[in-house]
Amino acid sequence: MSNSTSQQPAATMQIDHSYAGLPEVLFELCAPTPVAAPRWLAFNHPLAAELGFDPALAETAAGLQLLAGNQLPGWTKPLAQAYSGHQFGHLSPRLGDGRALLLAEIIDKQQRRRDIQLKGAGPTPYSRRGDGRSALGPVIREYLVSEAMFALGVPTSRALAAVITGETVYRDQPKPGGILTRVAASHIRIGTFQFASMLQDGSSLKSLADYVINRHYPACADTPQPYLALLNQVIRAQAALVAQWMSLGFIHGVMNTDNMSVSGETIDYGPCAFIDQFDLNTVFSSIDQQGRYAYRNQPMIAQWNLARLAEALLPLLAESEAKAVELATAALNEFPEVYYQAWQDRMSAKLGLASTAAAKALAEQLLQLLAANNVDFTIFFRKLAFAVSDTTDPQGPAALFADQQSWLVWAAQWQQQLSGDPAAIQHSMNAVNPYFIPRNHQIELIISQVTEHNDFTLFQQFARDLTMPFTETTDNQRWSATAPVSDVPYRTFCGT
Repeated sequence: MSNSTSQQPAATMQIDHSYAGLPEVLFELCAPTPVAAPRWLAFNHPLAAELGFDPALAETAAGLQLLAGNQLPGWTKPLAQAYSGHQFGHLSPRLGDGRALLLAEIIDKQQRRRDIQLKGAGPTPYSRRGDGRSALGPVIREYLVSEAMFALGVPTSRALAAVITGETVYRDQPKPGGILTRVAASHIRIGTFQFASMLQDGSSLKSLADYVINRHYPACADTPQPYLALLNQVIRAQAALVAQWMSLGFIHGVMNTDNMSVSGETIDYGPCAFIDQFDLNTVFSSIDQQGRYAYRNQPMIAQWNLARLAEALLPLLAESEAKAVELATAALNEFPEVYYQAWQDRMSAKLGLASTAAAKALAEQLLQLLAANNVDFTIFFRKLAFAVSDTTDPQGPAALFADQQSWLVWAAQWQQQLSGDPAAIQHSMNAVNPYFIPRNHQIELIISQVTEHNDFTLFQQFARDLTMPFTETTDNQRWSATAPVSDVPYRTFCGT
């Protein structure tokens, strides 16, 4: 293995491998499989600077070999994490990282511990006969959507780099391969706790829970019931996260328990997408035939997933199983109130209102109105600021509604609740209602330009523009247009 200077962490970078200190049953040490002819698609220089990487990393052959998994320096210790998962409601006892490898943990310049992971780096002991690779299309999607979510203020994993492997992967048809370098607060999932619980040795579950408390929720250690406090913290983090998804029209697509992080970050951007014309029943995933993970179901599924976490934690909550169930049930019953308060806060801000029950009722009425009129979710909220003083302003949302009377009735009720300087209200609304999002049809166009024409132009332009989603500029106007009308429902694929 090479140890060239450009592969070494900067002098100020702190490297650790604390996850490897957990019981060995929770992971497998595993080296990535080299690829034939790697080349850069993207390198995230601002994120690299946060982490303390050598800024020349993207300019060197050694840096490319590192993030392609071809040559790893001594500061890495690649491992695949074990976890279980309920996939579409059905338990798979042994999943694990089938195409991802944790290289190391980096203590960034703000003293945050962050995982550095290669996704698509080849088979692992958990691959279950899979090739461990990723097609380039899903790499592009995750790179752009995760970075857009970060710019939108959503807790999320991030993309440090994307590499084209020079190899072909075989899915429904041959496709070019890619590797994503992913950065996250951790990759510990609800499914990780399910796996530890099923081992039934007690010590592995306790070690994992103690580790998560220390890493993510250290205040829990000082409470009388630290594991119950941990459950409550994860419940609150998930409730806040899903409320934020809902306020942006984001659909994760596959909310399996193995895809939900206990840190409260959005991870695993597979068949994800943003709503165009608003419909509570929107589903994007090609494999979600029953609509389990439809937009409207995301809060309910989050609570269902958290119940699986609570089940895994039962042995730690109390000596008596009955008492443990009682404590877990009480904690889970808090989810709706926490979620709806977070949702109310988000939606009230989008409407330029104080967070009140009246604002929540207005938001609920509005969503029904948007659905009935097939109104574009993002465009409506961005235009709504123009209606603060005049509901018929030609730049406002009035023209989006076929049923003008219903819009005017709702808008009059909304205006009655507005309070304060109109310019200040408009400014606050534009700070939470993005001018553009990663539109599904545009992401597909970017993917096709890269994978079919080897043209990186649109990718680079969007990667540059997505850093300022709340600010309208001459450069980003192209990204604000709604999707063209089509009789074919938009569908995304997980890429595995």
